[in-house]
Amino acid sequence: MSYFPTPLVSVAWLADALTDSAIAPRLVIVACRFALSDPSLGQRQYAQGHLPGAHYLDLNRDLSSPVQAHGGRHPLPDLEPFQAKLRSLGVNSDPPSYVVAYDDSRFAFSSRVWWLLSYLGHRQVAVLDGGIGGWTAAGLALTDAVPKAAPGNFSGQPNPDWTVDIETVKARKDRPDTVLIDSRSPQRYRGEQEPIDPIAGSIPRAVNAFWQEVSSEQGILRSPQALQAHWQTLAEAKEVIVYCGSGVTACVNLLSQQVAGMPMAKLYVGGWSDWCSYL
Repeated sequence: MSYFPTPLVSVAWLADALTDSAIAPRLVIVACRFALSDPSLGQRQYAQGHLPGAHYLDLNRDLSSPVQAHGGRHPLPDLEPFQAKLRSLGVNSDPPSYVVAYDDSRFAFSSRVWWLLSYLGHRQVAVLDGGIGGWTAAGLALTDAVPKAAPGNFSGQPNPDWTVDIETVKARKDRPDTVLIDSRSPQRYRGEQEPIDPIAGSIPRAVNAFWQEVSSEQGILRSPQALQAHWQTLAEAKEVIVYCGSGVTACVNLLSQQVAGMPMAKLYVGGWSDWCSYL
């Protein structure tokens, strides 16, 4: 095994990596199962069984900062505590750790880990295709053992070109060469249904591309060729901005665009939950 296939690894690759003397010492597995309707569920599931050697990161506690009046339901985490958390898991920048994140929600939360580390300049990060379901379907074992890790030396720098705020979205959404993508379900995009935020609707001029359309029900990402076809309407766009409810599942669309060979689009982290907080 001579390389780390970012941004997507297969169950077979990861199973082999755990016993590969060249890969295993640098491998950090991150479990990030979560449920918006039951915020403690992911932690309980982790305690019941997780991939061997996996550490747990919680969407609310670790992958987001506290909610404010504006900024959305899942603001980016404060970077120094987040980087300290990564170091506590044994994540290194030099030599770079191979970080693999998984969930059971079609990349909804593992893609947030992938995006955050990429945003901080760590390129050796991937998500597990098929998630924990793919792992167990392959007959591979789980464990309830909580691993211990030697402190890592992770240190990153955020890429300011990867994010936009509400003022930038307002200024650019009407440009003919900018495409604004709403990653939520069609029902939420059309304002017919809003189970989370206080106001239903979408940002004017946004187009809808539901994040679940890029994977199968089993959490297998579509092929690069299928994803290229899925995103072909973006070929002529000078700028692409992606949002969802709060900057989490939008990362699934960003992940799929990377697999399709597209440049990294911009993330409106606050998403609809930030936008509607001003209405």
